[in-house]
Amino acid sequence: MKIGLSQEEEQARGDATNQVDTPLNPFAYQKKALLRRKLVELFEGTQTTVPSVASKLEIRQVTCDSRKVQPGALFFALRGAKADGNAFVQDAVQRGAIAIASETPAPGNLLGTVAWIQVQEERKALAIAAANFFGHPANALQLVAVTGTNGKTTTTSVIDAIVKASGAKTGLFGTIAYHTPIGDYPAPNTTPESVDLQGFFAEIRDTGGKHAVLEASSHSLAMDRLWGCHFQAAVFTNLTREHMDFHKTFEDYFDAKKRLFAGTGAGAPEVAVLNGDDEFGKRLAGLAKKTLTYGLESNADITTKKFQLTFEGLTFTAQTPNGKLNVVSPLVGRINVYNLLAAIGASQALGLSNDILETGIRNLESVSGRFQRIDLGQPFLVIVDYAHTDNALENLIRTARELNPKGRIITLFGCGGEKDRTKRPVMGEVTGRLSDLTILSSDNPRSEDPLKIISDIIVGLQKTAGKYLIEPDREKAISLAMDEARAGDMVLLAGKGHENYQILADRTLEFDDREMARRALRDRGFEGPRGSSGFGT
Repeated sequence: MKIGLSQEEEQARGDATNQVDTPLNPFAYQKKALLRRKLVELFEGTQTTVPSVASKLEIRQVTCDSRKVQPGALFFALRGAKADGNAFVQDAVQRGAIAIASETPAPGNLLGTVAWIQVQEERKALAIAAANFFGHPANALQLVAVTGTNGKTTTTSVIDAIVKASGAKTGLFGTIAYHTPIGDYPAPNTTPESVDLQGFFAEIRDTGGKHAVLEASSHSLAMDRLWGCHFQAAVFTNLTREHMDFHKTFEDYFDAKKRLFAGTGAGAPEVAVLNGDDEFGKRLAGLAKKTLTYGLESNADITTKKFQLTFEGLTFTAQTPNGKLNVVSPLVGRINVYNLLAAIGASQALGLSNDILETGIRNLESVSGRFQRIDLGQPFLVIVDYAHTDNALENLIRTARELNPKGRIITLFGCGGEKDRTKRPVMGEVTGRLSDLTILSSDNPRSEDPLKIISDIIVGLQKTAGKYLIEPDREKAISLAMDEARAGDMVLLAGKGHENYQILADRTLEFDDREMARRALRDRGFEGPRGSSGFGT
């Protein structure tokens, strides 16, 4: 059963046509279906010339997915990583598209049958057309974007909880799901395509919301999905090895992130909230109208001198330009101190009071698949986490060691197929150095041979003295981890986190590390939690 794709899966599937359904809430769909715009109005703000004969065509939908075309649609034929939207033009026309936007000239067989608009910088044109279609909803909202390799989901979740604590309606868009005041949607990409994002912004605006918080992936910035959006606050978490299959060089990866702070077609952000302990964060200073730094090691604007780490969460006093905050959070681990400090900076940039910040932080009990504890009464700890980069994996294992210094650390992970191969040996070296036992298994192998992926990991792992076992079948590997664990140990199931699927060469399976862990524990006679841990089970 095919049930979903991982973040940035557009690289594997060819993003030109968004080949994953994201079904709309029925009410939301009906509302959008009532919109009408003249074709010429949609290209206001671009360098595109609309033929006069077609300028008054009434457009009822803007889309870049031919399968979603409704009668009266303007279809953008985008060139993707593995597919070209121009190959789907005929399908779009058959489904009712009355206008096509493309960087290529009209083919002879379509001349006179459909309005053909030749555009420059097609993705920017799509973002502008989408904003025009929905009546520029972003202008009615205070937008916050969080970018960086790790920590985006947690940081945006904290900011969203703080905004909700103020009583405001808001939207949240990221790796796990998309949320608006109208409803929840699956998240095929970390950051929605521009036309979907503008539709979501319209939902927030039309229901009285004033805020939207989103994860800004490097893919989305490189692909101009956020073009035309002005941000009240832009947050930078960190930059480590990731997405080298897409960006080719690390500097290219950084340049994509930098776009958010230089401005995405609507001026630089009002406030940049930067990790002052990260060298790349320092390089972003001065781009936005105002800069706030946060961190533990630097002389940051937002910092804390000491904090208490337990399995029940975090407690510390944050020093900020707006005074002290008493932070009590159910989130776990040193890395979440950074995420909380970043969220504090962004929330203060929104003008929210310290009392609201403290309440919102306290209200967020957990983030799905982020250091999520699985407790059925077993005498060892089981943690599920999304860590899928070497830096995130190192932070996860160090957090585990800091919280559980006497027990062994057993780390199970794999690497995604058809993705950045350069990080595989580095991740192996991390687990070999820091874990007592590593179990190598599959993540989302896609069309790659799982054993070849594991072999790439072993290259790094064998540079250490670390012990390891191999079990390509992830369900069997999780059972193996439970068999290896002894009282007082900690089992880390890393890489998939909140994901409830596994992508193989020929199919996508229902697969959830959390459920598999519970099943393995029940098979071993464990039936229920020993008590509240302060975060999700």
